Amino acid sequence: MKLITAVIKPFKLDDVREALSDIGVQGITVTEVKGFGRQKGHTELYRGAEYVVDFLPKVKLEVAVADSSVEQTLEAISKSANTGKIGDGKIFVSSLEQVIRIRTGETGEEAI
Repeated sequence: MKLITAVIKPFKLDDVREALSDIGVQGITVTEVKGFGRQKGHTELYRGAEYVVDFLPKVKLEVAVADSSVEQTLEAISKSANTGKIGDGKIFVSSLEQVIRIRTGETGEEAI
């Protein structure tokens, strides 16, 4: 099992959610986060004063999937979150050692 974590632009969330739903991914966790990569923020003008916005709003998705679904999930996220512009985000894949569904006690892939 793998935990796929993707940090994407907020306005792409619905597209990514639909793409994951289309391939049968049943559950995702979404968190509003802030950060920057190569973008390094930007400057904005507010009431005549210029200021730097270091941390840009992003959305972090977490999806637990079976090993057999990893490639399909990565492709769905990367295609649906892509705008072709800087700041599209990143996808991280980590191993999941154990998953337990609290309500039923199911473990492993059955709990996903």
